[in-house]
Amino acid sequence: MPSLEGKVSAEEWQTRVDLAAAYRLVALFHWDDLVFTHITARVPGTEHYLINPYGLMFEEITASSLVKIDLAGNVLQETRFPINPAGFTIHSAVHAARHDVQCVMHTHTLNGVAVSAQKAGVLPISQQSIFVLASLGYHDYEGVALRDDEKPRLVASLGSRTFLMLRNHGLLTVGRTVADAFQAMYTFEATCAIQVRAQAGGSLADGRLTEVSGSIIATAGEQARQVSKGGLGQLIWPGLLRRLDRVDPGFRR
Repeated sequence: MPSLEGKVSAEEWQTRVDLAAAYRLVALFHWDDLVFTHITARVPGTEHYLINPYGLMFEEITASSLVKIDLAGNVLQETRFPINPAGFTIHSAVHAARHDVQCVMHTHTLNGVAVSAQKAGVLPISQQSIFVLASLGYHDYEGVALRDDEKPRLVASLGSRTFLMLRNHGLLTVGRTVADAFQAMYTFEATCAIQVRAQAGGSLADGRLTEVSGSIIATAGEQARQVSKGGLGQLIWPGLLRRLDRVDPGFRR
């Protein structure tokens, strides 16, 4: 695939590199669901967005292969690939409503879907969970996300939060950068994995789980700020890119 480096703005190229890295990292962490989940990013200073070329596996996605679209779903570059209509429905709704975020990440992980099917949702049973619970919304399942009339309800479910649990469906995070959205998803996925494992041990002892108090959850935002040194996403992102460069450097093409 021809490289777009030097043919798009420096801001767009950096966004393409970061978003391609996010797709490769999702594959590396085994969060992908073949080709059926999505990560989108706004090109800085524009109302244009980058999304995966539908049909490429996540470990195949490169900076140049990402497809640029507008909020109406119009493709703004030459590409032989379509985009996923369900992915566009969800992501266009969030991007249109949340101008404070650059990136929207959505996954269908086994752990995430398992917890999304539980009536109680996320339980306050781990350190990871307190950060999720401090900024978590829920959205009821309405079938495959293909209808525009679901958009206002999805946006209302997310509100100004960082984390959204799509009931019977999966997980969604937003971030002011690709790095922030990825870090939020890492925490969300870890929360769900810990919960499923803890529940699997329910037959031991009396089967009860120790819950974190509400007063601790209420201060989770401040705790995160104290340890983030300006943003957890930005803190971990350079190291994640170095990891990718060691094992899977093709994302930069």
